[in-house]
Amino acid sequence: MNTSAKVLGVTAIVLSIVTSCIWYAVILEDRAGKLTVSFLNVGQGDSIFVDSPSGRQVLIDGGPDRSVLRELSKIMPWYDRSIDVVIATHPDADHISGFVDVLQRYRVEYIFHPGVEKNTGPAESMLLSVAKEGANEVYARRGQIINLGKGAYIEILFPDRDVSDVETNTASIVARLVYGNTAFMLTGDSPQAIENYLVELDGKELHSNVLKAGHHGSKTSSSELFSGFVNPNFAVFSRGCDNSYGHPHPEIVALFQRFEIPTLDTCEDGTITFVSDGTSVRQK
Repeated sequence: MNTSAKVLGVTAIVLSIVTSCIWYAVILEDRAGKLTVSFLNVGQGDSIFVDSPSGRQVLIDGGPDRSVLRELSKIMPWYDRSIDVVIATHPDADHISGFVDVLQRYRVEYIFHPGVEKNTGPAESMLLSVAKEGANEVYARRGQIINLGKGAYIEILFPDRDVSDVETNTASIVARLVYGNTAFMLTGDSPQAIENYLVELDGKELHSNVLKAGHHGSKTSSSELFSGFVNPNFAVFSRGCDNSYGHPHPEIVALFQRFEIPTLDTCEDGTITFVSDGTSVRQK
């Protein structure tokens, strides 16, 4: 290799390093003091990505297929190959199938799930991926706090018991993501019976700025009582445009309209991102 070629090669490497450092600095500056929550457009399923002020990241559900990787690539730096915490709310295919690809691409430290015994193909594949990944496996239980640093945390509200033999939707993890005076209520596919049970346990602690409408907007979730106690500024439907279930159901759309709660929809709006500074929440 001649001298000029060597110089060009070294220059290219230096420029690459400098460019990476600049982008990294921009990302850190943009994150400073901010919590970002993205409801990913994964079709008929759920997947929520949390980027905390400290830089700790959480992926709640993985959607129905590898489309989760496409959406993550839009909001994560290309060089980022780790996710601190994965939460599988329950072992239904539209919530966990994408985890197989996620666990192959990203290094994961902790995986929380409710402990439901369901030997479906997606559930088995996810558990095999967990074993191969070597992540720490945790049964989610009420009262657990996942500390995300700099004042942000996730509190597990349900399950509060062994749910190994419970129907999968009923066993869904319900969690509240908190940062300062702001909060996000993340419900999985939890039905109205569990929502109302949470109101009985401690309704005054449910208020949140953003509510992920349970079960993609099904009429089996988002009870009037629960929605009233959460009293969100926004509700989000995570669903596919041509789903065969009729999500979101007209009853739930009408409920949010009656409560004057604006709704957003991953079918119509694509990936939906909110930013919190600990005082207020705005849509990005």
